[in-house]
Amino acid sequence: MPDEKDHEAGYKKFLSKAKQYVDNPGETNQLLKKTEKKAKANKASFAGIWEKFQLLIQLLKSWSSGEYRAISKKSILFIIASILYFISPIDIIPDFLIGLGIVDDAAVIAFAIKQLSDELEKYKSWKRNQPLDAEENKQM
Repeated sequence: MPDEKDHEAGYKKFLSKAKQYVDNPGETNQLLKKTEKKAKANKASFAGIWEKFQLLIQLLKSWSSGEYRAISKKSILFIIASILYFISPIDIIPDFLIGLGIVDDAAVIAFAIKQLSDELEKYKSWKRNQPLDAEENKQM
């Protein structure tokens, strides 16, 4: 089974591609749609980290929209590279190996969450302090 070093090497493989997304919000939004779709289809594989994975996705959405910028470009590249690894069908353990491929992807996401725990907490705190938008007010 791959270890943390394998996941770091796998992530680095996607780093150069991640750079293409940093200045392209449209592409980043497409990436996020694919990520959410694959994550929802495999939610059970993310037991224990589902909420933090969703927070990671929300952070990238907020960054991509320009709403949240209190994060380094290096951290954003790390998030995007990890997500690219997650949605790629070919990685350390290819997704076509039913069951094993998604476990590998979940491990990479867990690695990213662990590495970015401080950033995620800062974002969570920032998010809590944001005023409710009009859509949220309608629901109340």
